[in-house]
Amino acid sequence: MTVTTVTPPNEGSQKPILAFAVAALVIVALGAYSLGGARQAGAALIGGLAGLSLYHASFGFTAAWRHIVTEKRGTGLRAQFVLILLTSAVAFPLIAWGGDFGMPTGGFVFPFGYAAAVGAFMFGLGMQLGGGCASGTLFTAGGGSTRMMVTLAAFILGSVLATAHMHLWGQLPKLPAYSLVSNFGPLAAFAITAVVLGAIAVATIKIEKKAHGRVLEARKTASLTTGPWSPMLGAVMLAVVGILTFIVVGRPWGITSGFALWGAKVFAAIGIPVETWPYWQWQTKALEASVLSDSTSVMNFGIIFGALAAAALAGKFAPVWHLSARDLLTAIVGGLLMGYGARLAYGCNIGAYLGGIVSGSMHGWLWLVFAFAGSLLGTRLRLKLGMG
Repeated sequence: MTVTTVTPPNEGSQKPILAFAVAALVIVALGAYSLGGARQAGAALIGGLAGLSLYHASFGFTAAWRHIVTEKRGTGLRAQFVLILLTSAVAFPLIAWGGDFGMPTGGFVFPFGYAAAVGAFMFGLGMQLGGGCASGTLFTAGGGSTRMMVTLAAFILGSVLATAHMHLWGQLPKLPAYSLVSNFGPLAAFAITAVVLGAIAVATIKIEKKAHGRVLEARKTASLTTGPWSPMLGAVMLAVVGILTFIVVGRPWGITSGFALWGAKVFAAIGIPVETWPYWQWQTKALEASVLSDSTSVMNFGIIFGALAAAALAGKFAPVWHLSARDLLTAIVGGLLMGYGARLAYGCNIGAYLGGIVSGSMHGWLWLVFAFAGSLLGTRLRLKLGMG
C-alpha cells in the first residue's frame, strides 16, 4: 500500500464542517449511551467508522455492479468478496460458538420467496437509478450530495409505504430458511463461501483480461486521513465495521429497517395511524421510543456524520443545490424502489446481501441473484437516460 501526504483543498473552510461532524457524532453517541448504555454508544461510533471508510474508499455496491457490465472491470466486486470473506471468518465462529464464550451472536437467516425475489429485483433496479445502495446513499448524502439527499428521502418514504403491505406480501409462497453454518458447521460453511466467491472472482478476472488484455490497476491509497483509499483498504476497514457490529450489537450490520422506522415516526407525527398496521403492531415500543434507542438508526446517524467528517478532511464538502429535472426524477424513483424493495427482501446490499452471506444464510445468495438482475435493467435504463 502506497501512502503519501496530501493537503486537501479548501482545508480552512472545511474546519467548521469537521468540527460539526465530530460534535454531532459525539452527541449521538452520548444520547445513545443514556438510553442503551455502552453497546448503543458503541454502535454510533462503529457507524462513524463506517461512514469515514465508505467515503474515503468510495465503497459502493452500485458502481461495482455497474462497472463489471459496462466497463468489464471487476475491482469493486473483488473488493466486496474480500469484505465478505474477512467478515465471515469471524462471524461464522461467533454465530456457532459465541454463546459458549459469553458472546451470544445471531445471524440474519430468513426464508426466501416471491416477495423477496420481487423486492431484491426492485432494489437492484432502484439503486442504479437512484445512484447508490443504502450505505451509498447515506455516505454520499452525508458527504454533501444534494441529489442523494433526495434519494434518501424517497428511500425512507418507500420503506414505510412497504410496511403497509407486508402482511399481504408475506402470504406468498417461500422457501424455508437455510443456514450453511447450522448445517455444515462454521469451518465448512466458510470453505463453501470462499469457493463460490473465489470462482466468481476468477470469472471477473477473465472478463477483465478479455476486454482489456490485463487486470486493470486499482486506485491506490493516497492518504489515510484525507483519502482517497484503495478499494481493498476500504474492504478491510468495512470488515472491521462488520465484525465490530457482530461483537458489540450481537448481529450483522443492517441499515434499511432504520429508514422504515424513521418514516413511520414521521407518518405518526402527521396523524397517519401506522400503529394499526400489522407490521408495526409488534413494534409499538419502537414507534414510541427515541430513535436513539434503535441500534440500526444510531449506526445510520454515525454513517452520515462519519462521511461528513471524511468529506471535510478531504476538503470536498461543497453541496451543489441545482439539480436537473432528470436528476430529481431518477433520485425519487430510485429511492422509492429501493425503499419498497428493501422491506420485501429483508434489506439492502448491507443487511440482505452482506448480512445474509456472512450469516451463512442461503437468502443472501438468492438476494444477490435477483438484485443483480434488477441492476442489469437499471444499468441499461441509465444509459438510455444519458446518466453514464
